Amino acid sequence: MLEILGNIFTLSIGAIFIENFVLCQFLGICPFLGVSKKVETASGMGFAVVFVMTVASAITWVVQYFLVKFGLDYLQTIAFILVIAVLVQFVEMFLQKAIPALYESLGIYLPLITTNCAVLGVAILNTTKFTEGPTFLYSTLYGFMAGVGFLVAIVLMAGIRERLETSDIPEFLKGMPITLITAGLMAMAFMGFSGLSF
Repeated sequence: MLEILGNIFTLSIGAIFIENFVLCQFLGICPFLGVSKKVETASGMGFAVVFVMTVASAITWVVQYFLVKFGLDYLQTIAFILVIAVLVQFVEMFLQKAIPALYESLGIYLPLITTNCAVLGVAILNTTKFTEGPTFLYSTLYGFMAGVGFLVAIVLMAGIRERLETSDIPEFLKGMPITLITAGLMAMAFMGFSGLSF
């Protein structure tokens, strides 16, 4: 039991900080840069990605099991994209009915979760990463924690960008240049976690 708890702790810290999909593996940059102008919008997008990553990790683990069992594992990417697309459609319909303001503010970036390479990357990584222990649990937890890592990164970026709007920035750095510099500095900071080992 202690070994499983230790593995869960290590997996959680690794997914959020050491292997952060946005700032360390540079996946999911489009919504990260596009939706991180306001903390409220960024947190909405972050929670949507957490939900999609978690459920997609659980479902794609089961799909992969049956694909391998029937010798159809070459269909992995197509099957995973279909699962993610259905989940994103569900999230989109829910937000449109329940939180229309957030739905409007996310705009085109919400359907782009379907093609967010971070979501697909987690699903594919889960099929090779966990071969021992309670693999379904680890796979689902890794998806959840990777989503939390995305949420942390996008909310931090949104907070910094909100502060930058009131800062005295040279004219030639305003807009996307200072955003890219900020993202680079955040990535360097998160790369400092790569020295952690358990």
